[in-house]
Amino acid sequence: MDPLSLLTPGAARGLAGVIFDLDDTVLDHGALTESAYGALFRLRETGLALIACTGRPAGWGEVIQRQWPIDATIVENGAVALVREQAGPGGGLAPSAGAGRVVTLDALDRGTRRARRAELVALADDMVRRFPAAALADDNDQRVTDVTIDIGEHRRVPPEDVQRMRAELRDRGVRTLVSSVHLHLTRDPSDKATGAVRLLSSRFGEDPTRARYRYAFVGDSGNDGVAFAAFALTFGVANVRAHLGKLSVPPRFVASLPMGGGFAEIAGRIAELRKNAPEP
Repeated sequence: MDPLSLLTPGAARGLAGVIFDLDDTVLDHGALTESAYGALFRLRETGLALIACTGRPAGWGEVIQRQWPIDATIVENGAVALVREQAGPGGGLAPSAGAGRVVTLDALDRGTRRARRAELVALADDMVRRFPAAALADDNDQRVTDVTIDIGEHRRVPPEDVQRMRAELRDRGVRTLVSSVHLHLTRDPSDKATGAVRLLSSRFGEDPTRARYRYAFVGDSGNDGVAFAAFALTFGVANVRAHLGKLSVPPRFVASLPMGGGFAEIAGRIAELRKNAPEP
């Protein structure tokens, strides 16, 4: 891992966009700071597309997509995405984040999705009944593809209990993902990287292979491991260092500050280099 000072103007200039995690990357323990929010505008002013990519629910993603200066929001660990309808003809990312209404992109029809999720809710109910330290997360009513169990947001669930739940769910054919606060139950094969590349290809016309070199990823934890490995240019906020044991491929560059301050630091370095670098 390298400090941000080693990022080159050529690498910054070659980017088409930045994909970023939310919790503990842009957000500080769930709160959006002024510096992190301002960093989004600074990146956008340099001509970069901005895509949030999170394990948070679709309901949260819709609000973010309406209010933040971003082009798309990928939610529930890559399963679905929210975008604004393109206001006119032509391809590529919409030039204005305020154009058009927000729509949800999901490969499954609504009936199939509801049936699949009802099964996951029943399994999650069984888990929290049998593991009293856990509880259903308080954001489940905003989710459409997965179900989350609170293991670290408002509760503290012993790691051995989390591992036992994951093993039992795996035996029942359910995929699980662990973030810093939630245990996710899903039957979708997506992750943050595949969800992002799928969106860039299907919605914005990017070549799937080339997209991994044209877009940078910013994250903070082991839950971002697949994305750190998938994209050529990756960044971590400083708190990623606590999760290096869970990462087979660490981020290429790491900020000196954690969470939103680190994101602002990364954004500032990219924006500075793009502003000052000579045109190719």
